Amino acid sequence: MKAKQDFPSINERKAQGLKSTGEPYRVLVVDDSMFVTKQISQILTSEGFEVTATAADGIEGVERYKELYPNIDLVTLDITMPKMDGVSALEKIVEFDNNACVVMISALGKQDLVKKALLVGARNYIVKPLDRKKVLERIVMSLNR
Repeated sequence: MKAKQDFPSINERKAQGLKSTGEPYRVLVVDDSMFVTKQISQILTSEGFEVTATAADGIEGVERYKELYPNIDLVTLDITMPKMDGVSALEKIVEFDNNACVVMISALGKQDLVKKALLVGARNYIVKPLDRKKVLERIVMSLNR
């Protein structure tokens, strides 16, 4: 019986969710939609990222970030959420840790809020509906800034 090493892969590449040390990047996903949270989590874990925690609104997202700090490498933050919106949550996270790596997730038509988030300190943004390639591209770009 042949083993995996008997079949060299022609597409051998390092997973995008791994640091140079081989450890996974740790991510906090903040979104009020369970569907979007699951979708982002699946995209990220398929590339080796570790989704450390999730939160359903801005208040919970800020609390989770503070609890997990400094063991969080990236936050994905929805702009439109109940209790506290993503831009307000971003302001609180950046106030707590001005080196926080935050990528905003927004529906189409929220360009003014995206601009504000980028000015406040978000590293990048992703527009819904989520596209796997764009999600990974923007997140990796943000981590390497």
